Amino acid sequence: MGSLILNASSQTAVGSRAMSESIKANNPAGTAHAAGDPRSAGTTMAIEDVTLRYGDANGVLALDDVSLKVAKNEFCVIVGPSGCGKSSLLYLAAGLNDVTSGTIKVDGREVIEPGPDRGMVFQSYTLFPWLTVRANIEYGPKRKGLPAEQRRQIVDQYLDEVGLAPFADHYPAQLSGGMKQRVAIARALANDPAVLLMDEPFGALDSQTRGTMQKLLLRVWERQQKTVLFVTHDIDEALVLGDRVLVMTARPGKIKAEIKVDIPRPRSMDVILEPDFIALKRRILGLLHDEIDEDH
Repeated sequence: MGSLILNASSQTAVGSRAMSESIKANNPAGTAHAAGDPRSAGTTMAIEDVTLRYGDANGVLALDDVSLKVAKNEFCVIVGPSGCGKSSLLYLAAGLNDVTSGTIKVDGREVIEPGPDRGMVFQSYTLFPWLTVRANIEYGPKRKGLPAEQRRQIVDQYLDEVGLAPFADHYPAQLSGGMKQRVAIARALANDPAVLLMDEPFGALDSQTRGTMQKLLLRVWERQQKTVLFVTHDIDEALVLGDRVLVMTARPGKIKAEIKVDIPRPRSMDVILEPDFIALKRRILGLLHDEIDEDH
């Protein structure tokens, strides 16, 4: 399903930075936020000592003792080498696969299966092809048994949010890739999940459409203030979107480092040209290159 209803070589002076960088190697604890910041209200998702092994005891170890916390209303991004298990971790969080050991909790409740407290948006275009845009977005609220008028209001709200009101009666086959992902995001949000899980949702889009979708997601997130756990291989995307970027090791995946991104919001795409942004990007590239070199 396109959305699952259960989602630096640059040495700029530190004192002149418009944003601060904080690297905490092997420290996956959630970010502390200032008093009054809505993200200071507590943890929404807690992943504790999670290991994933495929097959028997001699099978492939995909994730090894992964722990991280995502604060309420935080936009947390995971990057890592190809095959490090970052998407597998998201599937575990969605309840689509079982952990080998460890626990995953959302608002204190352990994840054992898919549920409406988590919405997931995948990279692939997998909306229900037999349903219109409106019906796809309405799917979650309808499964929850909400009255028809309330469902209509929810769908209308998210059609407006993602700019697809004129296409409400179209079918997925009539939409472009970017439009399909807008529907997927709207469908995930319409169920009002506690956490939105996003697995490289813009990875299959061309560069121009990808930038447009990043801006749309930021706008929607700033209005809705959902808790987001987002996986990407694109470092620019991670830094444009995230409050924190978690860097994973090569397989078996672990959290190698945490980078706090204090870029003021709202953010524009022009931030990628700023010296401090470039310094953060080079730092992450360095961490990833170290993993690739060690893996070979």
